[in-house]
Amino acid sequence: MTRNATSVCVVVAMCAAGGATLRPEPLAVRTVAAAQADETVTIDGEKYPNPLRMNDGTAVTAAQWGNSRRAELLADFRQNVYGQSLPTPTAQTFEVTPTDFPGVTRKKITITVTGPQGTGGFAVDLFVPKTGGKPRGTFLLIDHRGQVGDDPGQTSGYAPISTITEAGYAFATFDAGQVAPDDSGSYRSGMINLFHPSDRELPDDAGRTISAWAWGASRAMDYLQTDPDIDPTKVAVIGHSRSGKAALWAGAQDTRFAAVITNDSGSTGTKLARRGDGGVGAETVARINDSFPHWFPQTYKAYDDRVDSLPVDQHELLALVAPRRIVVASATDDANADPEGEFLSYLAAAPVYQLYGLGDTGLPSTTWPPATDQGFRGPAMSYHLRSGGHGLTATDWGIYLKGDLFSRDAGAPGAR
Repeated sequence: MTRNATSVCVVVAMCAAGGATLRPEPLAVRTVAAAQADETVTIDGEKYPNPLRMNDGTAVTAAQWGNSRRAELLADFRQNVYGQSLPTPTAQTFEVTPTDFPGVTRKKITITVTGPQGTGGFAVDLFVPKTGGKPRGTFLLIDHRGQVGDDPGQTSGYAPISTITEAGYAFATFDAGQVAPDDSGSYRSGMINLFHPSDRELPDDAGRTISAWAWGASRAMDYLQTDPDIDPTKVAVIGHSRSGKAALWAGAQDTRFAAVITNDSGSTGTKLARRGDGGVGAETVARINDSFPHWFPQTYKAYDDRVDSLPVDQHELLALVAPRRIVVASATDDANADPEGEFLSYLAAAPVYQLYGLGDTGLPSTTWPPATDQGFRGPAMSYHLRSGGHGLTATDWGIYLKGDLFSRDAGAPGAR
């Protein structure tokens, strides 16, 4: 289906047909009661599941969201999209080697985990600025590229360590390939085979690479909670592209992350599955499963050509971060990720945030496209659309570092 990007309407509102439609009004004005009333929501002419309705049709209150709806949605995502996660290790240890540099302490951490099938490990690098107190917060990058070195002076756009620490933040990262190689023939050889017999096929609903990377982020968070130089209540998990999918899945499951940053994550990340290719040739569920058969479970492949049958969609994944901060970043020329579909997903998650009085998206308008290269920030939701193509860049990091992501203060300087 070809869509007119200039006429997209994006706010959930009641309609006479008994569903919901999206129209250009501020999301924050819609009441929770109105959002609860709809069996489905309609986004750009298509019907989507309503995160504020239980699977049995019951309207969801704030108490029910925390007590039952989150668990219900997580179970549906585990069964049908990301797979069952690896369990908590039966044993886990941390070996830390610190090195002092001017203005920064680097800690190299080896995380050793034991599962029923053996013991293995992976490394985390942590860079802590010498600020005389704890950092303003910590960014944990899931590095699927394996390109982040151990030099605290690194200035690449992808991982500008010196810029981050000079801004008063700590930076942590791990090579996702050590947790699960990004290869269809060897993806199990990191951590997965510690929990599944290597001579047997994985269960159809077992998580693969993306799920394992999310699990690795939680193991890194296990360490960060023990580090005396870090405030564990101010840790953001961040990922770009395929690791942006993993960051979202990590943050949806692990409520210890105060903020979840997903950068250009596209299909099975921020982009709505039911949009198909979004009219711009974007990656679809069928294409991603064909191109990367080791990323998701067999159960997800059953929806390749019937995405309308999925019991969930990606706006509900974003909503699973509530009431913590969700941060969505897109790029104007990143057609494969469908930036408009990511924008729509971000807005459609807002009614769940409104359960907590946090439904303000920070956007001055719901019309696509918003202004580029500008951070928009509400009390618990942040968004920006960077000009240019697919990538994690210095521009993105500049917006993150100025976005005051660990505060509920919607009026933070530089946030808009």
